[in-house]
Amino acid sequence: MSCTMKEWLTSSEIAAARLPDLPQTRQGIELMIAQCGWRSTPHARPRAGRGGGFEYHISLLPPAAQVRLRQAPDAAGWEEARARKNLLWSRFNSLSKAQKAVCEERLKVINRVEQLVRQRGLNRTAAIGVATLDAGIQKSAYYEWRKATEGVDPEDWLAALAPASPSADGAVPQVAACHPDAWDFLKSDYLRPERPGFSACYRRMMEAAQLNGWSPIPSERSLRRRLEADVPKAIQVVTREGTDRAKTLYPAQRRTRSHLHAMQAVNMDGHKLDLFVRLPGRDKPTRMYLVGIQDLYSGKILSWRLSEAETWEVVRLVTGDMVEQFGIPEHMYIDNGRAFASKKISGGARTRYRFKVQPEDPQGLLTALKIEPHFVLPHSGQSKPVERAWGDFAENVSKHPLCSGAYTGKNPNAKPENYAETAINIDDLKRLVAQQVAEHNARQGRKAETAKGKSFDDTFAESIRQPSTIVRQATAAQRFLWLLASEAIKTQKGSGEIHFMGNRYWSRELNQYMGKQVTIRFDPDHLTKPVKVYDLANRFICDAECIADTGFDNQDAAREHARNRAEYRKANAALAKAHRKLSPMELGAILEKGRKAEERPEPVRPAVTRIFTGNLATAPAEAISEEEFSDSFSKALSRVSGGASILPFPKGDTAER
Repeated sequence: MSCTMKEWLTSSEIAAARLPDLPQTRQGIELMIAQCGWRSTPHARPRAGRGGGFEYHISLLPPAAQVRLRQAPDAAGWEEARARKNLLWSRFNSLSKAQKAVCEERLKVINRVEQLVRQRGLNRTAAIGVATLDAGIQKSAYYEWRKATEGVDPEDWLAALAPASPSADGAVPQVAACHPDAWDFLKSDYLRPERPGFSACYRRMMEAAQLNGWSPIPSERSLRRRLEADVPKAIQVVTREGTDRAKTLYPAQRRTRSHLHAMQAVNMDGHKLDLFVRLPGRDKPTRMYLVGIQDLYSGKILSWRLSEAETWEVVRLVTGDMVEQFGIPEHMYIDNGRAFASKKISGGARTRYRFKVQPEDPQGLLTALKIEPHFVLPHSGQSKPVERAWGDFAENVSKHPLCSGAYTGKNPNAKPENYAETAINIDDLKRLVAQQVAEHNARQGRKAETAKGKSFDDTFAESIRQPSTIVRQATAAQRFLWLLASEAIKTQKGSGEIHFMGNRYWSRELNQYMGKQVTIRFDPDHLTKPVKVYDLANRFICDAECIADTGFDNQDAAREHARNRAEYRKANAALAKAHRKLSPMELGAILEKGRKAEERPEPVRPAVTRIFTGNLATAPAEAISEEEFSDSFSKALSRVSGGASILPFPKGDTAER
């Protein structure tokens, strides 16, 4: 280390030297220079070179600072000295509490010697004798400690007195040498996902060392200590326990929701219940998914459905339930599974990360409702807090007494003793889930940031009532966006009613579509509710009510049906009267109005007529004159009248009479 001292220093260089009795920052040095008026003395000069500024002679510095500068290294050694300091204190900070206490005891002995020399006037040899005797140590130990502090600043003596003090280059002395190939073999074998034991890895390494002539090979305990010292714990976790466990090595992100309001943002996910469920018409039980939406601000479960799988149909219906009851949120956080990232759900979104995004893609449900989707990591409670709620339902629903014997266990290795003894009916499960969701939302004492001891229901209601909370609402006509559409269905010819899934639906508007093809949109879980009817061009027709069957002997239902039918006939009669404003007589009067009366024309008579006698069917027809016909007709009447005189027809009136 060079002892050449630099006489002229800038304020930055003085601050970087961290000299005693002086400020430790450049701003502090500049303030002291201004207060002391250094620039007005001959010991200050303008700095030559780029950047300008001033330089100050070391004679302006306090005596302690000048002594430090004389002992300090030259400019080239400043970084080396700083690195040595950092190395000493890094080594000291890694010591245990007991080892740090040993360092403090050693420093007390050294300071005791210096105190006896300065204050008592003892020579150094006598002072060392007194100090070591009081501490109960050998003088050789003192000389060893004093040697460790040579060339070290007094403020760094505590770190320099650490046991097994590192060397100047910071290298950790190796206890035992090991062949590099053997060491690499041992580490590679140990750092595997199968998580083999260290002893087994060491035995395999010894076998390989004998075959390949690797030497030297330390003991198993020595190599175990070396592995713990050389291989960071994080690397051991990553290689042996997997990436999921490695995520916990980095602190989780803590997200606040206090800046939101109710229905501003929601998150959606599905959870497979650990239950065997019995469905109608099925011989074997199955497992169901619980798909739900949670409000991010309050934590309230807004809507849910049970389904055999996570499909876009159930996602669509759950979203519709939320919109109908609470409104339309601004943002929705979902994962990019096939159900949630389906084009029928998020088609048109800019970032879907699933399927190929085409410009001609149709609008999905979220896009049509102007809900911005955010696709997050699956199985991440930080990204979708609703997954934490599934943990509650796994306990409160799947392990409920009503589900005894139907619980499957959370994995194949956790099956209960009564595994698959029974299965819960789907209707019973729906009622149970509804009860538990209501209890989950109403439970008091929530510790969430926004709840502060209240329930999720109270937190949601308090926020939704604020004047600043604005939630968009959907109209009844917009229900077609989330209801499922059937294939074309032919209406009945008699009334236009629709037969679907064993139910009948009808509205008077369907009379117009008797025997025609229509399309309906329906809720598969509520088939008794009205269905929306559209024509084949997707034009809305009507809401068709479900017509319930009644008992054969139910007189009240029969009377009500007759009353409704009578009202329908009256309504149709009134409507028909409104359309048929003119009677038939009025129609005839309009036709005759304005027509001129004309004389009846003389009928055209034939010149010759004929009469049939005898069998009219076979008698031949003979032509006779009018005089002959009159004489014959008179004779016939005379015979009939008993000889009374009958006048002949006047000429010209024979045909009419």
